[in-house]
Amino acid sequence: MAIGNGIIVSSEPRGVFMEGIISGTPKPGTCMQISAGVEMIGGRFTWVAYNPDLDGDRRLVCVLLEDRLQGGLATTAYTSGSQGYLYCPAAGEILNMLLADVGGTGDDFAIGDQLMIDDSTGLLIDVTGSMESEPFTCVETVTDPTADHLTACMYTGH
Repeated sequence: MAIGNGIIVSSEPRGVFMEGIISGTPKPGTCMQISAGVEMIGGRFTWVAYNPDLDGDRRLVCVLLEDRLQGGLATTAYTSGSQGYLYCPAAGEILNMLLADVGGTGDDFAIGDQLMIDDSTGLLIDVTGSMESEPFTCVETVTDPTADHLTACMYTGH
């Protein structure tokens, strides 16, 4: 059940922090991508939940952080059009990430399970088949998570 109260768990993060405009109502721990074809606003890109073409497509891994400046928690969803805070992790860093609740399945996760990013939601799911990218490894045991379950995961660097 997650480690600590924030998204970034690693004590000395070495990745890249960014700011942007958030489109939609994603929660912290969601993987995001730049909204295609949308011009910058005030020098900032608009970000949407990860939505390339397929689950596990190789893309920039950028995680939505909690909005600490506005008192947001790791469980507080953003509102569309608000300023958001994002983080591109370095390999080996641990973050609390959202796992997808895949209806009708056992959805159990064990330490060491490889996870990929779900197309259209930006949440993490079990790897199925041979994917381009398996950017996270589960580092805690989770039995049948419910929706919006934050789980400690290590970024693999792809």
